[in-house]
Amino acid sequence: MKRAPLVVVVALVAALLVSYVVWGDRLLLMVGIGTDDGRYLGYVEGETSLIAPPIAGRLIERPVERGGRVKKGDRLFVIDPVTARAEVARAEAMLAEAKARHQNMLTGKRQEEQDVIRAQRREIEAALVQAETELKRQTELVARNISTHQAFEQADSQVRQLRSRAASLEAQERVGDLAARQSEIAAAAALIEQNQANLAQAQKRLEDLMPVAPEDALVENTFFNIGEWVPAGSPVVSLLPDFRVKLRFFVPEEEVARARTGREVSFTCDSCPAGLRATIIYVSPRAEYTPPVIYSQSARTKLVFLVEARPTNASTPLPPGLPVSVEPLP
Repeated sequence: MKRAPLVVVVALVAALLVSYVVWGDRLLLMVGIGTDDGRYLGYVEGETSLIAPPIAGRLIERPVERGGRVKKGDRLFVIDPVTARAEVARAEAMLAEAKARHQNMLTGKRQEEQDVIRAQRREIEAALVQAETELKRQTELVARNISTHQAFEQADSQVRQLRSRAASLEAQERVGDLAARQSEIAAAAALIEQNQANLAQAQKRLEDLMPVAPEDALVENTFFNIGEWVPAGSPVVSLLPDFRVKLRFFVPEEEVARARTGREVSFTCDSCPAGLRATIIYVSPRAEYTPPVIYSQSARTKLVFLVEARPTNASTPLPPGLPVSVEPLP
């Protein structure tokens, strides 16, 4: 019985020796008693795009699936567009009506209406010729005391009425050839612009109910199934474009001055090809303590700065969460 503790101790020491031979410095580094080689440790982060409809509705199509890939312009999903299409049709009809009214104001009256006025004017002019002849005859008869003054006055009144009627018809004919007043034409043109804006708005609403992929991307997740009701502003699909990944690593305080925006760095990751590089796009202005996920005894008590860099020559997409090691800045 006394030999049992000794056997356990021997087995534990043997296990540690075997682990050291197999894992080497990596094991010591992970448990916090080893030393690192000066590399900056970090990970890959993805910037997802959440695609959501601005209007609530029922999901009737979703041709994409989680984990699949889409090309730029591929349809992502369709929210029931019946109401939106009806609104587009109504806006198109109102625009057509406004254009017709504007055009009508520019052309004046129809030719048929003008022909009616001209015919009435010619009829009055013919009657006026006959009335003037009668007035002339009554003037001669009154001068010879053959006719009465009452007959003369009636003939004179008839001529005056016919002349006024002919002048009125002539004025109507001229007005009929003219367009509407300038203020009315301007109001009609403004109404056209208003209806064009309404149509564009209705078309945009319809387009938003059937969005397409803005870039080549990975379908990271889907949140609704066909037939479900989607509230306004709720994401239906999340996309991860290939170029929307970045490295997040931590540089010690004494070396952060070398990390400048636009500078290139080299990095490695498990099962990744050699020669990977990235361009620094952000350097945090605030220091922080080493995150607990960075197992480095030599940097654990030091201040570090967060740095972000965009991969520039990665031939395959880097999955978010993948640990990376960034070469020290020279």
